Amino acid sequence: MQTKLLCPSADPTAIEQAGALLRAGEVVGIPTETVYGLAANALDPVAVSHIFEAKGRPQDNPLIVHIASLDSVQEIAATFPPEAQALAQAYWPGPLTIILPKQDRIPMVTSGGLNTVGIRFPSHPIAQAIICAAGVPLAAPSANLSGRPSTTTAQHVMEDLNGNIAAIVDGGPCTVGVESTVVSLCGERPRLLRPGGISLEQLEAVLGTVEVDRALREKIDDTEKVSAPGMKYRHYAPKAQVTVVFGTPEASADYIYAQLGENSGVLCFDDCAARFAGKAVVETFGPSGDAAEQAREVFDALRRFDDTDCTEIYAQCPPSDGIGLAVSNRIKKAAGFHIIDLTEGQA
Repeated sequence: MQTKLLCPSADPTAIEQAGALLRAGEVVGIPTETVYGLAANALDPVAVSHIFEAKGRPQDNPLIVHIASLDSVQEIAATFPPEAQALAQAYWPGPLTIILPKQDRIPMVTSGGLNTVGIRFPSHPIAQAIICAAGVPLAAPSANLSGRPSTTTAQHVMEDLNGNIAAIVDGGPCTVGVESTVVSLCGERPRLLRPGGISLEQLEAVLGTVEVDRALREKIDDTEKVSAPGMKYRHYAPKAQVTVVFGTPEASADYIYAQLGENSGVLCFDDCAARFAGKAVVETFGPSGDAAEQAREVFDALRRFDDTDCTEIYAQCPPSDGIGLAVSNRIKKAAGFHIIDLTEGQA
């Protein structure tokens, strides 16, 4: 299969071409504000199965269904409770996925065998236009090979999936850089399943107390059933083994420096890079005080290590507040929760 690269900025027919391919049951890489998505008709189980084949994704990992209008929620979810409506009013369109009981028309392959479904209304204008052109809701996990760092440019998608999908729509670099926040409203209380572009603090401003799933703190066994993407299996990972070092920028830099060997790499804050100059392969992902920039850069930085000879990577980790929770979660997942916590035992 030859993968087409469609550029709406240069070709006014690119959106309609993507829509036609999706209507025909093909898989297309599309831009969103978070990361690039690997889209197919969410209502067509055969088309959805091609997503799993292209990514090498486990079949029990549920997909998120993307819509381009609030009216579409009624066609996908069995209920749209007041809490969900309040979240939608506050943060849709945007980087938020809400898990609700699903309608029967959503195939089990889309929902990962669950009776619930994650729904997202992306804010990226090209994503919205493609959904409208396709005329159906789109199932779309991140457009990368399963387990690898997510893709934030069309070139990243081409590197991973060229020849495995029908087309990629180039919408430029993603502005958020980490996947959407996933919150479940299917239990007794709201539960955060995956941190992302909408912070826990923003969720709590609408919902009150939100429980945090243990998958954000520890590795989930591969045999467990999960309700959202990215909760188990090794995700977001470069080829080399990653070790996360959590502590102040100064303390973590000192610790990492002492561990470095001949084939070590360092993922660090911009302001700590000079500490490792000439000692290791260094990739930076933003200033220590700018979690939004870290979110935009972290996947790009992790991907760049695959072009090096590094066999191990030591990574600094931001505090877990605001969007920093999403960044730290992605780095910890890339490491398989192999974490050195320099704050343990401190008052």
